[in-house]
Amino acid sequence: METARVETCLITGGCGYFGYRLAAHLHKNGAKVILFDVTPPKGDVLEGITFVQGDIRSFAQVVSAVSGVDCVFHVASYGMSGREQLKRLRIEEVNVDGTRNVVEACIQCGVPRLVYTSTFNVVFGGQEIRNGDENLPYLPLHLHPDHYSRTKSIAEMAVLKANGTALKDGSGLLRTCALRPAGIYGPGEQRHLPRIVGYIENGIFRFVYGKASSLVEFVHVDNLVSAHVLAAAALTAQKHHRAAGQAYFISDSRPVNNFEFFRPLVEGLGYPFPTLRLPVTLVYFAAFLIETVHRLVAPLYDFQPLLTRTEVYKTGVTHYFSMAKAEAQLGFQPKEYDLDEVVRWFRSRGHGRKRPQQSSGVTRLVVNLLVVAAFIAAVLSFLPVVGI
Repeated sequence: METARVETCLITGGCGYFGYRLAAHLHKNGAKVILFDVTPPKGDVLEGITFVQGDIRSFAQVVSAVSGVDCVFHVASYGMSGREQLKRLRIEEVNVDGTRNVVEACIQCGVPRLVYTSTFNVVFGGQEIRNGDENLPYLPLHLHPDHYSRTKSIAEMAVLKANGTALKDGSGLLRTCALRPAGIYGPGEQRHLPRIVGYIENGIFRFVYGKASSLVEFVHVDNLVSAHVLAAAALTAQKHHRAAGQAYFISDSRPVNNFEFFRPLVEGLGYPFPTLRLPVTLVYFAAFLIETVHRLVAPLYDFQPLLTRTEVYKTGVTHYFSMAKAEAQLGFQPKEYDLDEVVRWFRSRGHGRKRPQQSSGVTRLVVNLLVVAAFIAAVLSFLPVVGI
């Protein structure tokens, strides 16, 4: 009796929040998993999962890691939010050069499948999008308000263009696809949620912005895991390579106001939800000032910006997408989740209001800067605009 062949999967950025969650799922379902990351895992990895330390900016290291692999999940990226978003050189090296290394290594080493983790931002740059689909064109590169989104567009195009390329070992063709997720959440998420909780606990979260009717989307980490597993399967001959060369929007398929989405987290930690609402244009101007200050002082003090311009657009301007293509071609059916498990996760680690809020001097300064910026922007809005 023949023993079924164990599939080997490699995950770039595999020690990150989503990468490791994907690895654990694949491992649980019988796959051999390799984590490829520049940073070692924070704790012990599950038995049977292998960690390979390496940098996707090094072609030699990528080639060594993907040799003998059946499917690569390219999750690694840089510059998604905060001060990372302002480091253009590294963003370019990781997101563009690194992705090209991954694609070329797959071709050279005979890896037949590549699933790329992209972003909504490849088509979004601050314009309203309601129930958009994959027929939307890429946002012109010069219109992206941040380098991360621009480089993710370039990388996604490179991945999809490589679909159908002959593998150098003569074993067949490289099949590729791209998933465009919304903002990721879930217990233990380390990029966005701790920053938000920090703002809440430090008294910075004093206002919301944008229209109350504006809608955005999020995706629970386990729904995103499911989408990646389905996409990898849809690149196989058994599924007639139906995902080959395709891009898919992925979310919980529940458009919601950004700030209302986080209300259970704010109130669940014992804090009042803000009642002051500011226009997007004022907050965008404030973010522009903050970015300008950061650019000037970063060589001496690389502080965390309260908001960047892109983050203002992503949280305050309506943009949500249809899951019809992912449902029809991948069989993607997102499950319903809420923030209760996230609240419990933070509370179990000592978070939650314990005493009246006392903002630090830095916190008060940041809030005051926002108020001043909003006032300046309001004044400027009444001045004649010349030559623009």
